[in-house]
Amino acid sequence: MTSIENLPVAVIGAGPVGLAAAARLVERGMQPLILERGKSVGAAMLEWGHVRVFSPWRYNIDAAARTLLEAAGWDAPTPDHLPNGREIVEEYLAPLSRVPAIAKGLKLGATVTAVARHGLDKVSSDGRVGRPFVVRYSDTSGEHDIAVRAVIDASGTWTQPNPMGISGLPVRGERSTDKVSYGIPDVAGARRADFIGKRVLVVGGGHSAINVALALMELQETEPKTEIFWALRHSGVERLLGGGLNDQLPERGALGLAAKRAIADGRLNMLTGFAAEGLAIDGSGLVIEGTAGGKPISVAVDQVVVTTGFRPDFSFLRELRVEVDPAVEAPPALAPLIDPNLHSCGTVPPHGVEELKHPEKDFFIVGSKSYGRAPTFLMLTGYEQARSVVAEIAGDHAAARQVELVLPETGVCSADPVTTSAGGCCGGPAPVEIDACCAADAVAKSSGKSGCGCGSSPKPETISEGA
Repeated sequence: MTSIENLPVAVIGAGPVGLAAAARLVERGMQPLILERGKSVGAAMLEWGHVRVFSPWRYNIDAAARTLLEAAGWDAPTPDHLPNGREIVEEYLAPLSRVPAIAKGLKLGATVTAVARHGLDKVSSDGRVGRPFVVRYSDTSGEHDIAVRAVIDASGTWTQPNPMGISGLPVRGERSTDKVSYGIPDVAGARRADFIGKRVLVVGGGHSAINVALALMELQETEPKTEIFWALRHSGVERLLGGGLNDQLPERGALGLAAKRAIADGRLNMLTGFAAEGLAIDGSGLVIEGTAGGKPISVAVDQVVVTTGFRPDFSFLRELRVEVDPAVEAPPALAPLIDPNLHSCGTVPPHGVEELKHPEKDFFIVGSKSYGRAPTFLMLTGYEQARSVVAEIAGDHAAARQVELVLPETGVCSADPVTTSAGGCCGGPAPVEIDACCAADAVAKSSGKSGCGCGSSPKPETISEGA
């Protein structure tokens, strides 16, 4: 029988973090077995390939992956360029997948359906530690079981979008039509015909929603009949500004400012305090019933785009001893560090194997799935997670716990109060074309308020990402 140390390590998912984990395994002299359900590496990323990320290339490439690529003669992209999803796949992930040490362990079109301890169900304890895992996956030739020494789940959350309903459930009728889209559909490109000249409801208040709304505005410039309804679950538009000009990831701050200007120009029909209750098919269109600002509302539209975040899928891990926080659905030690009510992408403290471990030894969840329902994940965080857990699997416990991570701090997804500066200004500088003392003041005035109060007795505001 093969010694467990000679078995491969299973990596579920061939996105940026999954391939970073594979590169770290190669660096440590271990064999990765990478199982990707899509027909390409970065398959989920290609579904939002038209969207430009907020962080430049220098934040998007794992160090171990870079070493493998450079040894293979790879030309690195310009460090300060902001790539879109497709560029990340084509210029980084695809070349990495062709490096021989990665390619020999990569299986595409392989959907993992179950993970267990070989010969033991979830209840059995005797002899559990040191027993190999068995990973079951399906592909075009059928079902397969393979023994592995450890499992790194980097499968992400893209296939599990949150529904429209504010209770975490789909609203009545939501699942009965193909006119409801999730995530960031390419409304100005591949799916242009579905949205141009139509009445569209966008539900959500995070960056995905902003991206969709701004893309719809591009269509509106070509076809003025394109009508955009933007529904926010919270009671005002202040959160949309994000970090504004004060954001250390400038592209993200610029996105918030662009959305604010569109609201001020009246190009968007804003519905705040929105709660959908039901959806009905009406001829070729839809009617959404609910409340906005506590009052009943009925909105007739042609298409709905739901951008309310994602959640993890634990169904194929049922026979493992997995422990997650009951609210955030992240590992219990990690959950309070990433709680979106308390932290932004840049205020999450350094973390690694100690925060990611589960009762099931040598099983780890990394990447966006490790964050459960929290929206504060950045790729660089996942790369550090991968480095730490691979060091642990390799038996280098000291290296696994020497976690260092520096991220650009930002207010865009933080619920921490915005502090005021010595100049009495909060939220960063205001756009030059707006008569306001600061960014927060500009947003307040654009939504019909007298201001945010920065010029007198400043009151902390809550700024957060999320629907």
